[in-house]
Amino acid sequence: MKTLQDYIDKLNSLNFKEMYENDFFLTWEKTDDELEAVWTVADALRFMRENNISTKVFESGLGISLFRDNSTRTRFSFASACNLLGLEVQDLDEGKSQIAHGETVRETANMISFMADVIGIRDDMYIGKGNTYMHQVSDAVTEGYKDGILEQKPALVNLQCDIDHPTQTMADMLHIIHEFGGIENLKGKKLAMTWAYSPSYGKPLSVPQGVIGLMTRMGMEVVLAHPEGYEVMPEVLDVANNNAEKSGGSFRVSNDMADAFKDADIVYPKSWASFAAMEKRTDLYGNGDMDGIKALEKELLAQNATHKDWCCTEELMKTTTDGKALYLHCLPADINDISCKDGEVEASVFDRYRNPLYKEASYKPYVIAAMIFLSKFENPQEVFKKLEEKKTPRKFSI
Repeated sequence: MKTLQDYIDKLNSLNFKEMYENDFFLTWEKTDDELEAVWTVADALRFMRENNISTKVFESGLGISLFRDNSTRTRFSFASACNLLGLEVQDLDEGKSQIAHGETVRETANMISFMADVIGIRDDMYIGKGNTYMHQVSDAVTEGYKDGILEQKPALVNLQCDIDHPTQTMADMLHIIHEFGGIENLKGKKLAMTWAYSPSYGKPLSVPQGVIGLMTRMGMEVVLAHPEGYEVMPEVLDVANNNAEKSGGSFRVSNDMADAFKDADIVYPKSWASFAAMEKRTDLYGNGDMDGIKALEKELLAQNATHKDWCCTEELMKTTTDGKALYLHCLPADINDISCKDGEVEASVFDRYRNPLYKEASYKPYVIAAMIFLSKFENPQEVFKKLEEKKTPRKFSI
């Protein structure tokens, strides 16, 4: 049985000092020790909550959320993470703000940050825009803090951008770590990140890119599989190749779903739009060309429909290691004959993995909380010790 001291001891062995008063944009911008610190703090926070020890390290403060795309899991995970640490969440609704009247990013960022400790942003739909916007917000509040306008600099957490979905992939990885009994057991394991058919259009690239950008750091054999025409960003392919070389693993791209699934230990079948299509859509939106958007949507749906055979089936699952590969998905999945006629996964496969999938999702609030925690506290080990000594129950009991 683990104790809180076990997590503290692990943190003492890691170098994560640069995370203090810093933001979390992309996983490949963080060191191996920094990533492991996130997973360790996430596990420590979960341990404390499960053992009825309060983790409230703030008596007041705001967590600001800005979602420019629909969200269920990430939205509630961010709210849960802030609440876990004692912060109240305030959603920035751009339609109800002065942004609609031409307020600048610099002004908005400072006006929402007077008592904010963290800003979480999801901006994933437009190539070249989302991650750039997050940096603009971060630069604005950094300047506001240096100029004495803000009493503290809010940490910025990327809740999904056009390049990466770090809170999702870090939660996926923590799930994998637990399922395989530790990071040390992942070297040589095969992971298939594959495209799968969806009857919807324009799903972001950030999940497959985030997966190949993170999982290649673990010495795993990572395969990115997709039909021709569904390529991801070239610079992320470079990241994956460099990671694999450094970690002693491997990375390759395939146009064959069966090839990716064969002898895989982990499979992640999910739809996405091609990099080229997402670039084109971004340009069309920038020019206000709504007729062009409709034409592109029709074109991409027709292109998707030619690849309905890219589905996670029982037959494909039988070809994985012992026929029992760990099935991952960021959810919601397009399930055959449930959410759509034809989709990403057969209903029987999804049903068999439903509970593990929900468990996978359950790590995200703790991962987000850990990112905030490491940004706001220079010595989290001492904070954990004080929380344990204080022994304030999370839930009152008689």
